[in-house]
Amino acid sequence: MAEEKKRTRRANGESAIYLGKDERWHARVPMGYKDDGSPYRRHLTRPTRKELVDEVRRLEKQRDEGSARQPGKPWTVAKWLEHWVQNIAKPVVSENTYDGYEVAVRVHLVPGIGRHRIDRLEPEHLESLYRRMQSAGSKAGTAHQAHRTARTALGEAVRRGHAAKNAAALAKPPRMEEDENEVEPYSVDEVQSLLLEVNKRRNSARWMLALALGLRQGETLGLRWSDVDLGNEYLKLRRNRLRPKYEHGCGEAAPCGRKAGYCPARVQVRRETKNTKSRAGRRAVPLPGPLVVMLRSHREAQARESAAAGNLWTESEYVFTKPLGGPLSPNTDYHDWKRLLEDASVRDGRLHDARHTAGTVLMLLGVPDRVIDQIMGWEPGGAARMRARYLHVTDPMLKEAARKIERAIWGAPENLAVDKDQDNEA
Repeated sequence: MAEEKKRTRRANGESAIYLGKDERWHARVPMGYKDDGSPYRRHLTRPTRKELVDEVRRLEKQRDEGSARQPGKPWTVAKWLEHWVQNIAKPVVSENTYDGYEVAVRVHLVPGIGRHRIDRLEPEHLESLYRRMQSAGSKAGTAHQAHRTARTALGEAVRRGHAAKNAAALAKPPRMEEDENEVEPYSVDEVQSLLLEVNKRRNSARWMLALALGLRQGETLGLRWSDVDLGNEYLKLRRNRLRPKYEHGCGEAAPCGRKAGYCPARVQVRRETKNTKSRAGRRAVPLPGPLVVMLRSHREAQARESAAAGNLWTESEYVFTKPLGGPLSPNTDYHDWKRLLEDASVRDGRLHDARHTAGTVLMLLGVPDRVIDQIMGWEPGGAARMRARYLHVTDPMLKEAARKIERAIWGAPENLAVDKDQDNEA
């Protein structure tokens, strides 16, 4: 026993095991270094040496694998999520992705599960949150956004050793019910009604790019004249227009009392555009002849507007601008779309439904899948899934299929007429 109590000099990184004056076995396990560079050791105590050795080996294994809890007070879920979204996610994700994360953290996750310790969070805590969200009126998609955010944030916590498991990866999010009637592409007649109304409006080519080619809103509003080659009849898509974000410019001494977006001295704090993030999104799209004509006419009209506005014109390279120049706001563009539908007496729909319409028309025309993927900007790996989501089987397609079945089984229509005449004579 005297030899066991005696402490000897140990190699760096080796755990110290000894019998204390309280007749319990103690261990000091080196776990790395604190933020200030000083060594960090975990203290363990057990009634028997065997129990202690087993626990030391388990902790050393966690340390070597990088899954042991780091020094300092354990993170709460709230503190970790707030740290993660501001200091880890924000510098590396797009502005739109960050906005989604920030809302999910601030509105749902922190109030719902923020008080739990991150290393004691269970999947059931998250599943309970999802149920409460839906009971309070949130859609399943909102709960899914919170779930994806939690899974990403907690995955980073596990990777850094702040938790041993990702509770969100184990939790079951609510089922997403597919609404078959949610998206109904516009018919050819409806597109033609829109075309008649579009020709009366400023920026008319903007809407035909959406209806004919399925360009996303950000892609269309981020388009610059240097991206358009009217001579060779194509355009290149390389960037997206971002939704503006503002901060107050009025100062604390004389606050305007309004939201930042309506402050008279508001300051734009977000860049106007960002480069398309995927290789499929950076693509060349062919222009039909009528669209080439519309874009030529649009460029001439824009030059006349610039000359008439004089010094009031805000110079920019954007294809579609405000009446006095400068990029169009996505919010203004959305409301213009709603007015267009109303003026054309076409049923209400999302701006994104124009993209579904364009994809379905391409399928109706028999355009090969690979070309559809190129025009729509879909990644090769997920193109089949996107086609299933965007390309809709319409009534004319079903009727044509029925006619083909009729001809295959019952023969040509004229043969049917002969058979009917013979039956009548009999």
